[in-house]
Order: sequence, then structure tokens, then C-alpha cells
Amino acid sequence: MNDVSNTLPVPAPARPSAHDPGRQRSILHLDLDTFFVSVERRMDSRLEGRPILIGGTGDRGVVASCSYEARGFGVHSGMSMKMARAMCPEAVVIRGNSMAYSKQSEIVTEIVREAVPVCEKSSIDEFYADLSGMDRFFGCWQFSRELRERVIRESGLPISVGLSTSKTVAKVATGEAKPNNARHVSRGTERHFLAPLSVRKIPMVGAETYRTLRNLGISTIRTLQDMPVELIQQVLGKNGVAIWKKAQGLDDAPVVAYNERKSISTERTFAKDTTDGDKLHAIMLAMAENLAFQLRRGDKLTACVTVKVRYADFSTKSMQRRIPYTAADHQLVPIAKDLLEQLLDKRVRVRLIGVRYSHLVGGGCQINLFDDTEEHVKLYQALDRIRVQYGDRSVVRAAGLEARTIGRTNPFNGGPPPLLAHRHQ
Repeated sequence: MNDVSNTLPVPAPARPSAHDPGRQRSILHLDLDTFFVSVERRMDSRLEGRPILIGGTGDRGVVASCSYEARGFGVHSGMSMKMARAMCPEAVVIRGNSMAYSKQSEIVTEIVREAVPVCEKSSIDEFYADLSGMDRFFGCWQFSRELRERVIRESGLPISVGLSTSKTVAKVATGEAKPNNARHVSRGTERHFLAPLSVRKIPMVGAETYRTLRNLGISTIRTLQDMPVELIQQVLGKNGVAIWKKAQGLDDAPVVAYNERKSISTERTFAKDTTDGDKLHAIMLAMAENLAFQLRRGDKLTACVTVKVRYADFSTKSMQRRIPYTAADHQLVPIAKDLLEQLLDKRVRVRLIGVRYSHLVGGGCQINLFDDTEEHVKLYQALDRIRVQYGDRSVVRAAGLEARTIGRTNPFNGGPPPLLAHRHQ
């Protein structure tokens, strides 16, 4: 293991946060290296050093993850499995085991949560920790290295970490440390550290924004740093200002405790109590489907589905099921309908039904690629684009047409819940 930690500087006092002018910030970012691949290698040591493709195993499947060895052949996530196999014929192709990945993610989560004052689980394999104030005890950098070593020792998985004064710089530092290494960017050096890197390294800069910046002659962060913020704002709007600030190393976004956003849910109260099973299943389908869309729009995954039924006498029953992380309709809707079927007492009138997705983490739909074909992925993307532009109910399953309009607010951007609770049907 190549660890450069011994050559890195001792952390300097962190820049005060805008949220608390007197508080010195030390933000740690942790990212499990090629997580899915690493879990597979932990379960089968024969895979060490071999190029690996994880995803749909047929020609119509999609690459969800690949090893560094496979990346050397030009393979990347999101590529069709057929093309990836042609580019790297010697690769081992593995259908993803989402249950195993979820279990390993939970193991690492508990290690990190126990060790740090505030932990944010931003995806299935990625974490932030606010270590501010810990320098007075034993030093944030020393602690960060020790935590990394503990994760490796107790989980058996490689992990890279970055420590700096903000989430943005810490995340970029982690990327520069990979694979299986650590990097510290001390206060006052953030701008210098970022300057020579590609603008693609800045969080928020996707393929489209990158093309726009390249058309302006901006390829490195240094060029962006030296440009007037007004010009960037004219080209990219509000996002341009945020990107420009990140390029300067300025980011006061707080580390949000993992449990603060535990779930997303909705309930429907009927104007008239009903025993109409078809109607109940149709509404459950619509609610489960829409919540799944909200997850994808918020770049979230769920690992637990709960369904609730309240009867005319106000007695309430609920049932939940733990599942591998997902945000896919075709996985979540059948589970919600099955739980509803188990809960329903067909002899008693129903007053309310509800569904909740909990144990949320970031991570988008990558993990869904284990079972999806390239056509399936493109269909989801197309339908979601239509929903974003024309409304959540602009595209629905025929069986869910009875359900009325559902709110369009994104629940993961600080707004109110996406679905109005107790809406009468």
C-alpha cells in the first residue's frame, strides 16, 4: 500500500466557517475505492489484480462499476457491457450483489459514525465527517489516518481520504489521493492545490457544464479562478457563481448528520372509507412509483419500504421490508403492493394508506444497473426528464391513473415534502 501520509504537512488552523465565524473547520471526506469491485475481491481473493466488470451480464446490460485494471482499457461506468467486453476481452464479468454491498456499506458506516462527532453518509460508499475542534486533543490529520487504517483493518476494504477546510476541497483531495491513499490540504493552500487540476474535478461540473467551460477556453481550475465571477454568472447563471466559489476553495456547506434525512413518505386519506382492493392497489402503485421518482431526482437510494393501513375504526397496521439499496420503480412498486396485500383485511373498510422509503443514502441509480439493460436505463432517464419538465404525473402507469396529482417539490433541496400528507382521494 502506497501511503504518502508521512510526507504530508501537519494541519494548520482551519478557516472559520460562515455558519460560525469563530469556528475552525476541519472536514474529512472518505471514499471506498471501487467499492463494488473491492467487495467482490474480499469475497473471492482470486479476483485480485484481474480486470473486473460489474453490471448486467448480457450484451444488453450496462457496466455499473469496473476495476482500475479494466479502466486501463478505456472501460467506464455506464458503458454497454457488450462494448466493455470488446475493449477488455479478458475481464471477469460479475452480476452485482446489491445485498452484499449494502451489508458492507453498513459495516463501514458504523465504524465511521462511532468514531467522529458528526458523520454524513453521502452515498453507499462515501462519507463526510466534521472534525472541527478535534485539533486541541490529538490532531485532525493524525486522527484521519488512524480512522482510515481502522476501516481497512475492520472491513478489509481499501479506502481513500481527504482532509481540508471544506467539503469541496476534501472531496477533490480524496480523488487526488486515489487509489487507497490519503491527502491533506491545509488552510491557506486550498486555492493553490486546486489551480492545476481540470475543471471536471469540481463537484457540480458535469459533462454539459464542462463542454460550456471548454468552449470558453477554460480547462483548468486556475483559469476559472482568475476569471471575473460576473462573467461566469452570465454564462452559467447561479450555478456559475457556486462553481466559481468552489474553484476558489470557498465552500461553507455543513456536514449534515446521517440521520437527519431518514425517510420520504406519503399518505392518502379517503373521503369515503373503502374496501375496493383494485382502487387501493392502484393508489399504492401511484404513490410508490412517484416516491421512487423523487428518490432518483434527489440522487437517493432506499433500503427499507414501509406500508401503513388505517381502518375505519382508526386501528392502524404497518409492515416493513429491508431491501438492497435501490431507487427503481420495478423493484420498489411490487414490494409496496405486496406489503399492502399482506396488511389488508378485506372485510374491513380502509380509511388511509401510506408508504415510506427509509434508510436513505445518496448514490443515484448506479446500483440498479446490476439488473437493468441499456434500454431500461435509457427509458428511466427519458421518463424522468418528461416528469421534471411536465410534472410528476405526466407519465404514469395505466393502473395508477386513478390517483390524483402529486406535488412536484424536490424533497432533498430544503423544500417541503414532495407529497402532501393526508390528501383526500
